[in-house]
Amino acid sequence: MDALLTDGNERTALAAARSLVRAGWEVGVAAGGRRLSLAGVSRGVRRLRLRTDPLVDPDAYAAEVGDLVRQLGVRVLLPVTDASVEAILGGRQHLPPAVAVPFPDLETYRQASNKATILAEAQKADLAIPETVVLEQSGAELPDAGFFPAVLKPHRSVIGGRRFGVQFVDTPDECRAALGDLDTLAFPVLLQRRIRGPGEGLFVLRWNGRVVAEFAHRRLREKPPEGGVSVYRESIALDPDLAAAGRRLLAALNWQGVAMIECKRDNESGRHVLMEINGRLWGSLQLAIDAGVDFPRLLVSCAFGRSVPAVTHYRVGVRSRWFWGDVDHLYLQLRNGGGPAGKLRALRDFLRAGFRERGTREEVWRWRDPAPFVLESLQQLRLAR
Repeated sequence: MDALLTDGNERTALAAARSLVRAGWEVGVAAGGRRLSLAGVSRGVRRLRLRTDPLVDPDAYAAEVGDLVRQLGVRVLLPVTDASVEAILGGRQHLPPAVAVPFPDLETYRQASNKATILAEAQKADLAIPETVVLEQSGAELPDAGFFPAVLKPHRSVIGGRRFGVQFVDTPDECRAALGDLDTLAFPVLLQRRIRGPGEGLFVLRWNGRVVAEFAHRRLREKPPEGGVSVYRESIALDPDLAAAGRRLLAALNWQGVAMIECKRDNESGRHVLMEINGRLWGSLQLAIDAGVDFPRLLVSCAFGRSVPAVTHYRVGVRSRWFWGDVDHLYLQLRNGGGPAGKLRALRDFLRAGFRERGTREEVWRWRDPAPFVLESLQQLRLAR
């Protein structure tokens, strides 16, 4: 088997599986939990099951994946989520030496994922960072009310077998309450002044010290609306300053593989401000592929040791919508936002994306591969597991 993807329930895995199947490779998709997975029902893939949760027992997960790799003769292994990436990189001894895992080593991966320590490296690369206070414990002294609204960020997203997300806090009292609810594993926690502006990302494939591909996008809608998972986004031209800073940052890390440098463009200064680095394939991967930068194919080609020419151009203005995520966004807007005028605007924007805006492609729905969207819809309607 040419490539094995983990985390088949993720949209990222679906985008990667479609890319690799289209390239003519034999692709397996492994998933736990539900009987059917989003990527596992895609055309041309071999569906596989995993019993172990990488969050619960990462070492056993790596061992189970290693057994699959041996049985199937897998050439390239692509873990998809933070939890599976850390489990595989930390359990490399369970894998046969011949299988390629196109990521940096675990220490480098964790360095990039650590929201506290990466700030200094970002500044050295001339990348702006938010005004930040590092809180070592829940009772730490907070800045005055003028610092707020702010965002609370545990130093890493996956720690000790648990996932931690960001929280928006508008006042010191809200912040104290949120800190009091956090597990001690989450500390140190970053308290960052909230940046007002659109979310923009730089996506890079760096291999053996060489930048193979770059891509940029802008988030148009997120779930929740105040900031979260991208549900509607568009390809934009590379900003030369951001691209140069991103190259410097990844060079300082001696990065190998793909990375997403997530930023917000500050409305006041116009500068890109670092939010975090994701050292794996990202949620809006399908947009990059649709715009002409096929990161999964390029990454696997690099892992195979092939000579891969640099991708220097892609289509700007391509839009991608995750339909069910956008439905959730609309629901939240209708429930919480903006009075009658704001609700009407949210409904209009939702309908326009589906029927009127040129260049928009549905992320999950594809005419030639409808099963993933059908499965996702049935799951959303509680008609399938």
